[in-house]
Amino acid sequence: MRLNDLLKEGDVAEAKGDLDRVVTGLSYDSRKIGRGELFFAIPGGRVDGHDFAPRAVEQGASAVVLERPVALPQGATWVRVESVRRALGRWSAAFFSHPSRRLVLLGVTGTNGKTTLTYLLESIFTAAGMSSGVIGTVNYRYPGRLLPAPHTTPEAVELQALLAEMVAAKVQAAAMEVSSHALEMERVRGIAFDGALFTNLTRDHLDFHRDMEHYFFTKSRLFTDYLLESPKRKKFAVIHGGDPRGQELLERVRKLGLEVLSYGQRREWDIHPLEVKGDLEGLRGTIRVKDQRLDLSSRLIGAANLENILGAVGVAYALRLPLSAVAQGIAGLESVPGRLERVHNRLGITVLVDYAHTPDALERVLLSLRGIMLGSGFRAPGSELNPKPETRDARLICIFGCGGDRDRGKRPLMGEIAARVSDLVVLTSDNPRSEDPLEIIAEIEEGVRKTGLKKFSIADFGFPISNLKLEKGYYVEPDRRAAIRLALKLARPGDLVLIAGKGHEDYQILGPKKIHFDDREVAREELREKEEATGNRQGID
Repeated sequence: MRLNDLLKEGDVAEAKGDLDRVVTGLSYDSRKIGRGELFFAIPGGRVDGHDFAPRAVEQGASAVVLERPVALPQGATWVRVESVRRALGRWSAAFFSHPSRRLVLLGVTGTNGKTTLTYLLESIFTAAGMSSGVIGTVNYRYPGRLLPAPHTTPEAVELQALLAEMVAAKVQAAAMEVSSHALEMERVRGIAFDGALFTNLTRDHLDFHRDMEHYFFTKSRLFTDYLLESPKRKKFAVIHGGDPRGQELLERVRKLGLEVLSYGQRREWDIHPLEVKGDLEGLRGTIRVKDQRLDLSSRLIGAANLENILGAVGVAYALRLPLSAVAQGIAGLESVPGRLERVHNRLGITVLVDYAHTPDALERVLLSLRGIMLGSGFRAPGSELNPKPETRDARLICIFGCGGDRDRGKRPLMGEIAARVSDLVVLTSDNPRSEDPLEIIAEIEEGVRKTGLKKFSIADFGFPISNLKLEKGYYVEPDRRAAIRLALKLARPGDLVLIAGKGHEDYQILGPKKIHFDDREVAREELREKEEATGNRQGID
């Protein structure tokens, strides 16, 4: 492709040099620039790409894209644009021949639920006979290809290249998690969305966004900017009306002339539950889909997953997929990695690993689990819950920590929530990064102490751990493996243990080191140890 062809995509303020030269690729990293590639000098808070533009030219860049003048080697070709990031998005789409225009593409945004929604949509697409792909937090995948996910939403060049791969592999539909970072940084500029879905908005990423208003404004742009700009003929929005910010977004989007579907627990929304019951085995019941009914059977558990299912049904309805395929797809999804994922055992203990790492997510999952255990749970109209009798006196044990170098304000909030809803809490490390793990835990403890929950120390009770008092309280164990071991040794048959915060992650970041650590693996290992210690040798599933 020639540079002139890319310039036709717009955003050009000024250009100088040989504009007819061949562009062999696109790059925003001067360390990896290849000969003949177009270099985008992305400005940033820590590193400014403009500082590396001269080196990119010396290393063989075909031309450089800038926002401000830079002293370049003599004879260099350069293009000045208003926004390098916006140009990177649009020109990446053009360089890869606009792959998103050749498949059905859904963008999913919101604080919580994005990953589960993409898994549900993938399962529904498959049931409808469509080859599908997913781009999200856990991984990037399509039939025959599985890639690690360094970012929830890839940078524009990698994103367009991945979509081009999907098109070449004859993928017909793709579901993509769209993070607020991606929206702010224009990574999805040039994407031809068919539809977009909004799950909810709660406190998160305030280390990146100025405040909640800016966070909401950024999330809204998927609908008011990117979806609106999409060249697709029939575009639609599916929005969680049960979320306060969702209601606000509904009003905005309806004024844009897009097809809009709402979902939520109440009957006022287009997609809502009629009669749903749930327990630790899943969800069953009936959903109203506009003027139709859908029989629901899912192995996903909890009120949040019911809402995720409602959102996926809304997308499928907007795409005119058969409801029979929708029901089949929902029923066919066994679990989502790290989202209330069960660690099976023969000890009578329910162990769940969940990614909940925000105050709202932690509160919702704990309240949902508490409700299931007590037999009250979430109440869709006419719904009922059927807990196993032995769970009525069971305890809810929660293990969690908070990440370092991230929003510190949420730490006491999460501590208070865990202490208020759980019977036993074990405070531990998440990904402390450059912070002192004990200082992070101390900030979480500020919230725990507000509830009056008693602090326990293993040293106060002596060993073995099985002799510890079985009353309400909390423990501090900075070592995450030791914390999981403690909670599982304290657990009795009938108890429910929630290991929260890291979900699908298979690593832990300790200072400059990144070590292998998977909550699910560790829980299985500790359960096997407990099994052997108690003489139960039936094995772990």
